[in-house]
Amino acid sequence: MNSTWISLIIFVCVFGGAFLGLFLRTVLPGHHLSEEARDAVKLGAGLVATLTALVLGLLISSSKGSFDATNTMITQSGAKILMLDRVLANYGSETKEIRDILRRFFSGRVAKIWPKEIGKLLPGTDSSTKFIDMEDIQASLRALVPRSDLQRSFQAQAINISDDLLQLRWLLFEQLQTSLPPMFLGVLLFWLTILFACFGLLAPRNGTVIVVFLVCAISVAGAIFLILEMEKPLTGAMKISSAPMVKTLGRLGK
Repeated sequence: MNSTWISLIIFVCVFGGAFLGLFLRTVLPGHHLSEEARDAVKLGAGLVATLTALVLGLLISSSKGSFDATNTMITQSGAKILMLDRVLANYGSETKEIRDILRRFFSGRVAKIWPKEIGKLLPGTDSSTKFIDMEDIQASLRALVPRSDLQRSFQAQAINISDDLLQLRWLLFEQLQTSLPPMFLGVLLFWLTILFACFGLLAPRNGTVIVVFLVCAISVAGAIFLILEMEKPLTGAMKISSAPMVKTLGRLGK
């Protein structure tokens, strides 16, 4: 289930909780809404509101940190790819085939993540190159036979950069495996529903109150939507920008 549907379900549950509170206000006996009872409900709602606010704040902060970390790793990967290409260019003409493979490898990876953007900015680029991997490029680098100390230095530098790229790839893979546990999301939804039910129980039933509950429910669902979207930085509505990768791709092989 994608983040849009999850956010919609949360909106319906939270807004429905508010209406449940408004309904209970009309059917409960009067002594259930006495001043003492209302004070107890306010205390309980305040506790749940504090817990919910803390959890939402931590989730937004954690998701934003994860999003920024992924963005940084993507940008670093592009910079290291470009550095590798320049080192191979300095090595000599013997690396022309490896540089061509590197460009096909990179263009295929970029096209998989940003197919529409790459198709518009760099026509002809696609993700059909599936058999090329960084391990293959690294094997080609190790197979080079340097003819001078300078070429040997460039070879060692290129291998080190390819090691960094492999490490970044696995770090990125591990980073993208983390997600918000469904149980955690269910508990948060329960808190929000109970909280809005308490709000409805204490509020009069009129148009202004309903509009306020509507806006609040949309805001809460929007916050959950942002959290879920930032956990998927390579897909969805908040995808990481392709601009750095496109610029890197445009410089490769030159």
